[in-house]
Order: sequence, then structure tokens, then C-alpha cells
Amino acid sequence: MFQKIDYPFLLAAFASFLASVGLWFLLNHDYGAYVGLWVPSILALWVGVRVVLLAAALGKNHQK
Repeated sequence: MFQKIDYPFLLAAFASFLASVGLWFLLNHDYGAYVGLWVPSILALWVGVRVVLLAAALGKNHQK
């Protein structure tokens, strides 16, 4: 189900989530909220990459 390209995105989103929680509780609520906004951005970029790869794969299969 997952491909090699998926793991860096998932790792980055998870690391961003952990950093956000850490910043929220340990340093500053504003910093935590700012870093927390990175999580959906990373996941949206991941979806975009998957759509492009899927479109390329379907285009290759359609041309045969």
C-alpha cells in the first residue's frame, strides 16, 4: 500500500507533530501552534505528490 516515496512525508509529518507538542508544552504556545500548522501542509504536499505519480502511471498505461 505504501511506497518508498511515502515514508519521508509520513516521517516529516510525525516529527512536526512531536515538535509541535513539545514546543506547546515546554516552550511557548505560539511556537507550538505555528509548527503544528506544518503537519497538514506536509500531508497535503504528500497527497499532491501521490496524485502526480498516479496520473503519470495511468498515463503510461493508457498510452500502451
